[in-house]
Amino acid sequence: MSPTQPEKDQAKSNGNGNSNEDVDGEHNEWKFKAPYKVHDSDPNFKTLYNGSCHCGRVQYQLSREKPLASKYCHCSTCQTLHGAPFQWAAIFHKEDINFTHGHSDLGWYESSEKTTRHKLPCKVSCAYCRSPIMDEGRNMILLFPSLIKFKSDAEKRKFDIECHMFYGNRLLDIKDGLPKWTGINGQSDLIEDSPAEMVKKRKREIEEEGEEGKEEGKKN
Repeated sequence: MSPTQPEKDQAKSNGNGNSNEDVDGEHNEWKFKAPYKVHDSDPNFKTLYNGSCHCGRVQYQLSREKPLASKYCHCSTCQTLHGAPFQWAAIFHKEDINFTHGHSDLGWYESSEKTTRHKLPCKVSCAYCRSPIMDEGRNMILLFPSLIKFKSDAEKRKFDIECHMFYGNRLLDIKDGLPKWTGINGQSDLIEDSPAEMVKKRKREIEEEGEEGKEEGKKN
């Protein structure tokens, strides 16, 4: 659904542009949808955390107390785009974030086509200081907690990671006893110092999947 004129006027007043050229057209519709649509008029949006990029042009709020999940990703794309051994990502619903400043200072990068158009899934960063802000998926966002201004260690602990993904591609070993997946968690093999009970459980799941595949093959 295209934005209404009042929504366009509100977008301009929130820093999304100074003219209709900044809000008209399909290429601007992202400004009126979650996670970018401002929640100023939503009484149910309760700010629990604040975050910003390095230069401060992009600022946002979070309303969820704890991410749906928190992970370290060791895939080569994250390593390259972050210039780091791994990416720390916390998963949220798109409605959990409210950008209060810097909508017009956001930049995109979609890695499969290597395009800077807003094409999902994509990397979102500050177009000025280049700080990575989040990965935007089709349904969720993977926010980078290092940008959040935690007020206490207790708040930060709510973002503790649960597992490692693509650990087979790691650039350094992390002996933390957490589950370490060769690919996407729950869809690949567990390796290294993953908890023994989880390794056994995953082996049983793989064996059961194999048996189910054999049964399906017999039916066909």
